Amino acid sequence: MYKTITIKAGSGGWGGPLTIVPTEKCNKILSVTGEGIHPVAQKIAEMTGGEAIDGFKETLPDDEVLVAVVDCGGTARCGVYPKKGIFTVNIEPVGKAGPLAKYITPEIYVSAVTENDIFESDYAGHITQKVSEETKQTQASTAPEPKSKAQAKEEVAKASEGKKENIVVRIGKVVGRVVNICFQAGRDTIEMVVGTILPFMAFTATLLGIISASGLGNVIAKTISPICSTLPGMVAIAFICGIPILSPVLGPGAVIAQVVGTLLGSQFALGNIPPQYALPALFAIDAQAGCDFIPVGLSLGEADSETIEYGVPAVLFERLITGPLAVLIAFAFSIGMY
Repeated sequence: MYKTITIKAGSGGWGGPLTIVPTEKCNKILSVTGEGIHPVAQKIAEMTGGEAIDGFKETLPDDEVLVAVVDCGGTARCGVYPKKGIFTVNIEPVGKAGPLAKYITPEIYVSAVTENDIFESDYAGHITQKVSEETKQTQASTAPEPKSKAQAKEEVAKASEGKKENIVVRIGKVVGRVVNICFQAGRDTIEMVVGTILPFMAFTATLLGIISASGLGNVIAKTISPICSTLPGMVAIAFICGIPILSPVLGPGAVIAQVVGTLLGSQFALGNIPPQYALPALFAIDAQAGCDFIPVGLSLGEADSETIEYGVPAVLFERLITGPLAVLIAFAFSIGMY
């Protein structure tokens, strides 16, 4: 028997509350966190009577996914499932962020959720699930009969008789359309800069300030610098970041790459690491990039279930090889650059 639950935002979270109503067809809780089935996903499954699925091992049709549980730091996953119309629970305290921020609304998304933020509920709410098959059939039966191509052409011809636009009107419409496209592009750009780029710049500046004021830079110079000053050390870093068990955990939000990249950047600037290792270091710390997004990316590409099932481990193990290889190739291209 399925039960209705309510999920609220946790401390520092955003969105919700979400009222989740499982059905016979839509009752799967998809955990896309890179660490098996997350405890939050498991509790949602237990309280609703649904089934928790590991998104890195299995895939499901969208119409069977009741809730998607993600651990996105504000890049893509937090917006992909809301765009599909799937309730999204983010265990990270992230609001409207990323390139798909416009799809993230409090009616379908909630963040910073812990096991203590999930409650039983007998309130059906105003949030409705996907349209049932019965409703679709009813709508289809009441819909008007489709018109033939000949009838459609005849109606268009009649409607356009005596209403042909002159060239001035047509040019005006084209210019107006171009202006609207440019205006929307400018607005999207500003939203992206304010919502994503500026916060990252503030984060980087704060992190560098902490490093400089606390003396952490000296510690980093004595510990990280020797490892990143040698080719074997960077190959080892890429290998560790590419381990299939670790890479999906290190990937979310590119936080690890951002932090380590900021630390290494300051060391390159101070001269503690030779500049010829800058390019190899970039590939060394990014071996795990995107590993948390593999199931979602394949799903967006409309890959078959079997393709996703075999594709996820294939890409993860591929990173274990191509990560260190990319470091070696970057080192070869860096020869003579500085």
